[in-house]
Amino acid sequence: MWSARALSMGAIPPPALVLLGVVSVQVGAGIAKHLFAVLPPSAVVLLRLATSAAVLGFLSRRALRTLLRDHTRGDLAVAVAFGLTLAVMNASIYQAFARIPLGVAVTIEFLGPLAVAIAASRRALDLVWAVLAFAGVALLARGDGPADLVGMGFALLAGVAWAGYILLSAATGKRFAGSSGLAVASIAATVVMLPLGTATGGTALLSPELLLLGLGVGLLSSVIPYSLELEALRRMPARVFGILMSLEPAVAALVGLVVLQEVLSPVEWAAVGCVMVACIGATRGAPETPEA
Repeated sequence: MWSARALSMGAIPPPALVLLGVVSVQVGAGIAKHLFAVLPPSAVVLLRLATSAAVLGFLSRRALRTLLRDHTRGDLAVAVAFGLTLAVMNASIYQAFARIPLGVAVTIEFLGPLAVAIAASRRALDLVWAVLAFAGVALLARGDGPADLVGMGFALLAGVAWAGYILLSAATGKRFAGSSGLAVASIAATVVMLPLGTATGGTALLSPELLLLGLGVGLLSSVIPYSLELEALRRMPARVFGILMSLEPAVAALVGLVVLQEVLSPVEWAAVGCVMVACIGATRGAPETPEA
């Protein structure tokens, strides 16, 4: 079964895999935002993380059986820290989704990976990309009407967590084989979100319909894109991958328009464009790093 799946993925060009992953993430975000009418964001985050933890835990079950024997406390501490950033990133961006349009939230969140890319470079030109990105966020803050500073603050916190996620993902990948490190991180993130998610979700979390929708969010937002991106990275340079991922704010804005009827103003579209151009410019200049 797995060889057939790998063969079918291998027939898809890597850029298409990345774009499918980006669309999957944002469609999952759109479904999640629809759920906010009946479930608070923290409960939806719990469903997403629990789905990811269950699927990745199943796929990594052999490695998890010998986890304590094969890894040091330091290794486990890195994976747990990875899980904490995962929990903060998801919880923060869902709180942002509840307050501001999808495209705006993802655009601000992208400052995190952009900061990592710029920090890894020593080119003076990257200062231009940094200024352009922050100009885009300034446009979002001014906008055509009153800005939701709380929503923007949550999106910015998600960006900070995303930066930590990138750094800890690399550190975890060096210590754990395959997806076992991500499985440990997902389990840790689920445990962290469990008290808040169950307290806010209450008995609604027992609804079969809501559980099914939560499962869909988890698959679309975590499991499917992770699998697609992992396969794409095996067959394309990380720099090209980063450029394609820079399309995510625009895809988020389009999904928000189609799925949620969130219409961005010309100023907001200009801001999205500024951040996208900055991400592409910074990624093109970032040094290649060896695969973990």
